[in-house]
Amino acid sequence: MFHLPFPLRDANAGSGSKDLGNLPEWDLSDLYSGEDAPELKRDLDWLETECAAFATDYEGKLADLDAAALLTCVQRNEKISAIAGRIMSFAGLRYYQLTIDGGRAKFMSDCQEKITNFTTPLVFFTLELNRIEDDALAARFAENAELARYAPVFRRIRAMKPYQLSDELERFLHDLGVVGDAWERLFDETIAGLTFDIDGEELNIEGTLNLLTEQDRNKREAAAHELARVFGENIKTFARVHNTAAKEKEVIDRWRKMPSAQTGRHLSNDVEPEVVEALREAVVAAYPKLSHRYYELKRKWLGLDRMQVWDRNAPLPMEDTRTIPWAQAERMVMEAYEAFDPRMGEIAAPFFSKGWIDAAVKPGKAPGAFAHPTVTEVHPYVMLNYLGKPRDVMTLAHELGHGVHQVLAAGQGEMLSSTPLTLAETASVFGEMLTFRKMLEKAETQKQRKVLLAGKVEDMINTVVRQIAFYDFECKLHAARRQGELTPEDIGALWMSVQGESLGPAFDFMEGYESFWAYIPHFVHSPFYVYAYAFGDGLVNALYSVYAEGKPGFQDLYFEMLKAGGSKHHKELLAPFGLDATDPKFWDKGLNMISGFIDELEAMED
Repeated sequence: MFHLPFPLRDANAGSGSKDLGNLPEWDLSDLYSGEDAPELKRDLDWLETECAAFATDYEGKLADLDAAALLTCVQRNEKISAIAGRIMSFAGLRYYQLTIDGGRAKFMSDCQEKITNFTTPLVFFTLELNRIEDDALAARFAENAELARYAPVFRRIRAMKPYQLSDELERFLHDLGVVGDAWERLFDETIAGLTFDIDGEELNIEGTLNLLTEQDRNKREAAAHELARVFGENIKTFARVHNTAAKEKEVIDRWRKMPSAQTGRHLSNDVEPEVVEALREAVVAAYPKLSHRYYELKRKWLGLDRMQVWDRNAPLPMEDTRTIPWAQAERMVMEAYEAFDPRMGEIAAPFFSKGWIDAAVKPGKAPGAFAHPTVTEVHPYVMLNYLGKPRDVMTLAHELGHGVHQVLAAGQGEMLSSTPLTLAETASVFGEMLTFRKMLEKAETQKQRKVLLAGKVEDMINTVVRQIAFYDFECKLHAARRQGELTPEDIGALWMSVQGESLGPAFDFMEGYESFWAYIPHFVHSPFYVYAYAFGDGLVNALYSVYAEGKPGFQDLYFEMLKAGGSKHHKELLAPFGLDATDPKFWDKGLNMISGFIDELEAMED
């Protein structure tokens, strides 16, 4: 079915305080002017007619099409995806601006149902493509270069061939997808509607999570206990959502004869299971030299005998607590992007001036941050919850990197522009690294350098160590759910089993922390997505080391990689840089960069 494109929230999106200047808001009119826009009605009508016509013209006939006719078929299918994507992008972005608005929720749901109904007759397309013999398809590619351009799409579709069900069952699952989406919406609306009482002030989840990064330790502790209390009061709802989503996945995986719960994610990421396992093993083996070692340093800096969970993201005692106004954040990121290559600045500039960013924290707005590519004929939109902390500047650099990547890849067209999630984090993490290095270069004192280095190490630990711990939690959760219903206590025990291992011996865990799995959106929206963060960070650290070594023509190679979108496998994309993610030693490059930063921090202690 055609799903609302899930907003890929940055798992480490931070927040801060007020007096931020003029924060930009989205102008969605580049998609449609409103719910009642005549163009929206026109596109829905076209979609209904074209989907029916497409089925009439091609169902049962794909194997007999010559190369030119197959190309026309693929291009018609691509246009259907573009129109459906435009409609759902508009409906979804309006919803994420105000998730508690019943009218917006209904509008999105109605659009989703219509598009699901319209596109049900198209289920045959991938099923029939997979029945064409390899030799016959290769002959058509050889005959028509424009058709051959779509070969990577065919390859990814055909990777699902062993797990394909009957046409009738595939149509049934397509229709049933709307029900699964309802559980995701229940999760989103529950999270957005939570309220937290901190010293008599009512806050939403974004504002409360932000307090975990406050200088005042009492505020951090109060926020942690209040999060635990509210999660605890709602834990049955969250457990029900997770149980249902995991069971639905298990049923579909079983019918498809998928060998593991993770297989579907690896297929959609166009990455081999052994590559992900090599990443996971490398990171888990590195816990002692990364997170365990860093948090022991941080414990000393904070003057604590034991770290508590509310100290994990605490600022350092010597850290500058200033608020960074929006205009300054924009300058910092743009300067870093332009210093790398003026072309990067040119692509990024319209995001700030044309209503492509929605930055303010507002009641009912979805938490976190994301960059949504919409469709290749329009442009991406970036959502932040900006409150002026240095970490927020890094989040802006991260999401803007996604936006630049999406703009560059748009030239590939609707079916080839979408980058597998493992590579989707490349430009975002690289944008962060550029911004960090520019800030480090401008550090005037040893203290400033130490704070910047520590902040970067924390972000990398959150991106690599924490996300692999999340991935392990999900693996355990889905394996356990296959044995039966899980109580909130069961899920909490699985959560705690990965927390101590990943964070290390410096920490104690308060009562109630076992419920903190409840608010992570990726577990519900996009199972096993989280390893893409660690994959992206490791890949970028290796890429950046090639850049730092002064490889000739690096910028041009980098832009070509981003422009490729989803048209090439990660092995092809990394080859020009002399990198190979299938080499087990590849991941050590990235992990050694983090370890090197910690070495430098330890040396400052002497």
